[in-house]
Amino acid sequence: MHDPITQEIIQNSLQAAADEMFTAMRRTAMSSIIYEVLDMGTGITDGAGEIASSGAGIPSFVGVLDKAVKVIAAKFGPAPGDVFATNDPWHGGVTHLNDIVVAMPVFSDGRLIAWTATIAHHSDVGGMAPGSLSGEATEIFQEGLRLPAVRLVSGGEPIEPVFRIIEANSRMPDILRGDLWAAIASVRIGCARLEALASKYGTAVFEAAMKSFMDHGEAVARRELSRLPKGSWSLSEEQDDGAVFNVAITVDDEAFTVDLRDNPDQRPDPFNTCRDGVMIAAQMLFKSLTDPDSPANAGSFRPLRLLTRRGSVFDAQAPAALGFSYETELRIYDVVWRCLAPHMPERLGAGHFASVCGTFIGGRHPDTGRPFTIVEPQVGGWGAAPGADGNSAMFSTAHGETYTCPAEISEARNGLVVERMALNCEPGGEGRFTGGRGIVVDYRLRSEDGFVTAGFTRSRYPAWGLAGGRDGSPNYLEFFPCGGAPQRFALVSGLRTGCGDRLRIVTGNGGGLGAPELRERHLVHEDVRNGLIPPERARAVYRVS
Repeated sequence: MHDPITQEIIQNSLQAAADEMFTAMRRTAMSSIIYEVLDMGTGITDGAGEIASSGAGIPSFVGVLDKAVKVIAAKFGPAPGDVFATNDPWHGGVTHLNDIVVAMPVFSDGRLIAWTATIAHHSDVGGMAPGSLSGEATEIFQEGLRLPAVRLVSGGEPIEPVFRIIEANSRMPDILRGDLWAAIASVRIGCARLEALASKYGTAVFEAAMKSFMDHGEAVARRELSRLPKGSWSLSEEQDDGAVFNVAITVDDEAFTVDLRDNPDQRPDPFNTCRDGVMIAAQMLFKSLTDPDSPANAGSFRPLRLLTRRGSVFDAQAPAALGFSYETELRIYDVVWRCLAPHMPERLGAGHFASVCGTFIGGRHPDTGRPFTIVEPQVGGWGAAPGADGNSAMFSTAHGETYTCPAEISEARNGLVVERMALNCEPGGEGRFTGGRGIVVDYRLRSEDGFVTAGFTRSRYPAWGLAGGRDGSPNYLEFFPCGGAPQRFALVSGLRTGCGDRLRIVTGNGGGLGAPELRERHLVHEDVRNGLIPPERARAVYRVS
């Protein structure tokens, strides 16, 4: 097919279908983590499982979909009306067990031509702890129910025993079932749109358009790769727990190679990730360096090469625990960024707070008696870039189009009171251009017998500055029990809480760029007026009265 107009219409229609899938799931889900925070993603693959169009949602989630579909397609002989699910990191799930992928095959003229797929975080899928995340897990069996690519719907009819098994393993079965059906509705809508598209233009034209756009994605990626500085660079960075992560990067005309083979063995805790998870981290950074403005497809990543070592923390083997895999993936994303930033200053700024800062608060709702689990990724400060201060109160690089849950929703659904939401004015991130501000959030807990689990990184080593800019500030959690001494954490699992206890979440400021003494005085005055820099800090750090 050589008609570029038809190709463009089909590609835009694929994008519209993926976005409609996203809207359908958002409007029918039962969990605020999905319908408010938008901790989800949608996408469309070709018949072989190669990503053809990325929908809205979290970039690190959209990157899972092609990997999951390939596993499902290899395992089953799909038929029209079938719907499949997986959450297992070694069977296409990639991330952790809370994140369930739902996928549906699309047929035209009796041939499999595409898949529609969604992924979302589900509040409880069983396991040793409410919320299915525990820092004490040592193997994946403790983290919840594993779905190793299973059929949920056969020929349009739900397989009820499978749903019963899933529900029986959750502390919130009605919520889980409702969210799964939202995902099924989403992929069915996408399937209907693609069937109509293939019928209108013809199956062969539809498939040729997808292939053409992937080839275009590769051409754009290679063109931008040719414009990147060429060379080999490496970096070793100590982490909060004392582990050292190592990366070696080679950029040449043919490939962008990320070598992670020289890294620690997999760990006896949930801070491991599988190889596909690290691949997604590499894909996100590569896309941001080469073609950040257009939708991703399989061609976008053809020049990317990833090297890992089986049995390492970045290529963990079963039955390793992976509950906090997202933090490890974000860590390697940030290490690669830090390695390249001095060599690509026009594309990469200083470090950001670089943690999901996932906070899990649960118990029984004091008004209804129903169990609840609030899942809160947090916003923080991004690093300064040449000519610009860092953005304040933004989600991490892995999160993309997500939002903080409105205070009114949190208070109504999750037995607590939001007492404060403010920018973090701690020292950190000073420079010619300053890092963005993190946030401070105070919760007053109302449940009599509740719990808190959290896993923050960049607590000991905050966001890094560039070119003389100062490092940012740390991510941490403070707990103020009624009548007890305050406690400070970066990692905490199953901390028991009671009515009236307070929880404070503090996310870090981004790194600064350039020496602080070079900052123009009028910019400091403006920041003081806007409340971003306290007057006493302006005097002490910038010597501005």
